Amino acid sequence: MISTNQDQWSRVKGRLRAEVGEDVFSSWFARMDLEDVAHETARMSVPTRFLKSWIQSHYAERVLACWQAEHASVQRVELLVRSAATRQAVPKQKPSDPLAAAREVPAQKNGSNGAHQAAVSHIAVPIDGIGGSPLDARLTFESFIVGRSNSLAHAAAKQVASARSGDPVMFNPFYIHAPVGLGKTHLLQAIAWAGNAVPQRRMLYLTAEKFMFGFVSALRTQTALAFKETLRGIDVLIIDDLQFLQGKQTQAEFCHTLNSLIDSGRQVVIAADRAPTDLETLDDRVRSRLAGGLVVEMGALGEELRLEILQARLGMARSHHPAFDVPGPVLAYIAKTVTHNGRDLEGALNRLLAHSKLTGQPITLELAEHEMRDFVRPQDPKRVKIEDIQRIVARQYNVSRADLLSSRRTANVVLPRQVAMYLAKTLTLRSLPEIGRRFGGRDHTTVLHAVRKIEGLIGNDGSLAGEVEQLKRLLQE
Repeated sequence: MISTNQDQWSRVKGRLRAEVGEDVFSSWFARMDLEDVAHETARMSVPTRFLKSWIQSHYAERVLACWQAEHASVQRVELLVRSAATRQAVPKQKPSDPLAAAREVPAQKNGSNGAHQAAVSHIAVPIDGIGGSPLDARLTFESFIVGRSNSLAHAAAKQVASARSGDPVMFNPFYIHAPVGLGKTHLLQAIAWAGNAVPQRRMLYLTAEKFMFGFVSALRTQTALAFKETLRGIDVLIIDDLQFLQGKQTQAEFCHTLNSLIDSGRQVVIAADRAPTDLETLDDRVRSRLAGGLVVEMGALGEELRLEILQARLGMARSHHPAFDVPGPVLAYIAKTVTHNGRDLEGALNRLLAHSKLTGQPITLELAEHEMRDFVRPQDPKRVKIEDIQRIVARQYNVSRADLLSSRRTANVVLPRQVAMYLAKTLTLRSLPEIGRRFGGRDHTTVLHAVRKIEGLIGNDGSLAGEVEQLKRLLQE
């Protein structure tokens, strides 16, 4: 009788897979097991309360219909949550399961079969019913090119990835920030790939957008408690693009999750396009907690590192297109002229590859000069930070940074403070309320008054105008 039920269960799963599609089936039904069929009831089990709540809310009628198509006497379906002991007895998942597939991919090196790698290049790793954001199989530690600008971030990321369950957490939270295209996502996904290979270590990679979507969906389906419990039960939470985290309630939940994980000794890894103190949309408590960990900035790619990246990408391209060749002087020219970020480097190489494949002409320096025109951008001005403004203005006027942030209103402090506020408004993208907060918690109207005051003085006082211009040059060097 058991074998008959199991055969029917296999056919029920086949019907479900056909109706909902492979992606939905893998996310929600791959870990559902049949317990028994008795008294007109089919009893099945899943590993978490979150999965149970989601399936009951969204797929209960469909599961029952599939059962009735195979077993007419089934009138009800009942969903149970497996105990820890039951979970250990569950057979090893089939290779079609996304988690199993994800753990196999990192073992492939750069020279592995391209067709197989392309087939699994983006896999979302589900943790107890919460589907992780897609992982790109190319973004591993093996393919990451290390240079002076990213060596600290790379070393810390490897340390996080290689830690085992129960090891003391060294960097928590581990926070990486850099402008777009410098390798933040590469490192975060490399941690996820490497960490998934560590036994008994539960790891989840999410973009901030996916975190928001998951939390809002849980609120809508009244499964928020299960969502929170699942997140706080993992060992390593990786959040990418934190600057996109929006919504007061979502930020509050993120803060609670962050505190819970850190306080319980679990690892949190975060990336954003700016430092924690510059994330103006985040709550002060979140910024403070993030700044209390290891904060690492990834700098711009130097010319030598850009050349190494190009050489590595060329090697990968030639594994699929053996006839593709780029002479050394052409690579050196691209490394020298395409300076913005790593994505532009890859785009430049792809353009040469397309030209080679479509025209059959050899890659020459003249061709590269013509094709690279779109990638040659004017150098971005140096990004000025409010902390730098305060430090340089304080030094110029022989006062302390603490004086600028204080409530002192003596003439030798008020003018430097107003100049610093003026420079913060003109040289950064920070809002008036944010500038006021960074100057001792002042109101935005105080900042606006300072900006207008200095603008008026500059128009009438040549000496002050010269001082302000000198300060701008110092800050932008």
